[in-house]
Amino acid sequence: MMSHARYIFIKMWRRGEDRISILPDCLLIEILSHLPSTKDAIRTGTLSKRWKHIWTSIHSLYFNDYTHNRSAFYSFIDKTLTQRLQVKLKKFEVNTDYDTQYESQVNNWISYAIRCNVEELNLTLQSAEFEAEFLVDQIFFNSSCFTMLTLEGFIFNPIGVISWKNLKSLTISYGNLDEDLVENILSGSPVLETLVLRYCYGYKLLDITSKSVKNLVFSEYMDPEDEFEADIIEINAPNILSLTIRGELLLWKLLLLNVSSLVEANLDYMNGETTPIEVEEEMFKGFILNLHHVNELKIGAFCSKVISRLEAKGFVFPSNFKFPGVAPPLYSDSRDIEKCSCLTIVLKLMGLI
Repeated sequence: MMSHARYIFIKMWRRGEDRISILPDCLLIEILSHLPSTKDAIRTGTLSKRWKHIWTSIHSLYFNDYTHNRSAFYSFIDKTLTQRLQVKLKKFEVNTDYDTQYESQVNNWISYAIRCNVEELNLTLQSAEFEAEFLVDQIFFNSSCFTMLTLEGFIFNPIGVISWKNLKSLTISYGNLDEDLVENILSGSPVLETLVLRYCYGYKLLDITSKSVKNLVFSEYMDPEDEFEADIIEINAPNILSLTIRGELLLWKLLLLNVSSLVEANLDYMNGETTPIEVEEEMFKGFILNLHHVNELKIGAFCSKVISRLEAKGFVFPSNFKFPGVAPPLYSDSRDIEKCSCLTIVLKLMGLI
């Protein structure tokens, strides 16, 4: 099937309106670099002799596997990297299913990206069990070219000190991270501003004392080794300005220790189905009492339901918060709010409204 991008180019040729080809190569490279699929960029090479090698200088590579032919997909990436010039890479993105037999190939991709001084590396390597299976080479942990990393399915096993001197944003999904590893990441990323942990486990304390980290996202939690969802996780982050807690939390408690610098927070999570109501309410009360100083607090649908229950039981919320639109009569039927997954209530300090 002909891609949309290739169809447009061919249509322009047939109509005698080749306005794109009059552009200089640098602009053509920029255009092709922003196509959502690198395969489409490569296909433009069939348009004319001039176009044949334009794509080999594009600065962003996007590979998304929708074919379910994993072997062919991996071979296509190998071939593409062989043909592309080793010039500066701004972004390298791969989204695919993964099996350990492809470990050396994926490490070769990463090595290529590092040689091209890649800034943004986005690798989503999905396994059948939704656990990390990819063992990355040690060169990855000492590459100063990265400014943004989005990683899923990585086994983090650095030998020695991590050195990501220019990294500003880090997202890790399905990672087994112990507390020493988290400290190694933070100390080796001196300009890190945003940390996103999604379905990560292996720690009991998130001790984020780095002065550079301003944004923390704690997104979904599930420990495959915790059969009874009994984990108690503590967050100590005295310097962050923004905190988001979202997704399904399959744990017993999430406690905030020191978040004294927070300006804004977003509570858009839900507890697991087996979590007792009393535990849900105690955890939410702990959040509210530790977030009383923030300028803005966003509340998602599940937490709004907890607010209604607590108000009905007579819990007194901090006086500097008010809850527009949240009242027990409005949600007398808890099923109503469960249907409103998009509901967000914004709570602000009364003096700022």
